[in-house]
Amino acid sequence: MTDATLTHTYTYADLPGLMGLMTGDEKHGPAATSTLDVLWVLYDRVLRVSPEGRDDPGRDRFLLSKGHGPMAYYAVLAAKGFVPVEWLPGFGSYDSPLGHHPDRTLVPGVEIGSGSLGHGLPIAVGTALGLRAQGLDEPRVWTLIGDAELDEGSNHEAIAFAGPAGLDRLHTVVVDNSSATYARPGGIVARFEAAGWSALTVDGRDHDALYAAFTAPHPGRPHVVVARVEPKSA
Repeated sequence: MTDATLTHTYTYADLPGLMGLMTGDEKHGPAATSTLDVLWVLYDRVLRVSPEGRDDPGRDRFLLSKGHGPMAYYAVLAAKGFVPVEWLPGFGSYDSPLGHHPDRTLVPGVEIGSGSLGHGLPIAVGTALGLRAQGLDEPRVWTLIGDAELDEGSNHEAIAFAGPAGLDRLHTVVVDNSSATYARPGGIVARFEAAGWSALTVDGRDHDALYAAFTAPHPGRPHVVVARVEPKSA
């Protein structure tokens, strides 16, 4: 599979138009749009990864756990030159590499196949451990999960392990659109803090606030940012 050729410099303002190229049923539109700002800030200002260096051992790893709403992810990947913009209109079609769940074997830049909730954070923990075992101290591991994924026990096992293990290269973004079934005393950050994580809550539409939270120092501890967005409406 060849690299995308980026002939136009895309900005955040172009993302709605890129997402608009993806049509059809079962788009999980609210799940996608809830992640749009987080994804843009990560790929535009934080992640050390490029289309040319997507196989570099020293790259940052981004794992989309909230894989059932990949439209925003695909739009950002196209804007940054990982995939051709021409692929977007085929989203979800039989012969398109852009499925309703990302496939790491078909989409350049995608680190994991995802969609089943509760998998991304445990895989991210394993990725961070693997990088540590290889002596690769520079790459950072990022995973994006939805607040409803915290209904899954697999995530709580990963949270409980990562803090005491001191996985300070591990970063998690929880996009909170009020979809979770179970409330938690003290909110989402309290769950992570109880396990020894560094934790911040920010406005998930404020790019400067997101950037500041993403880049906040957290020596010796994994880091989570809870990005609050408008409640899911559909």
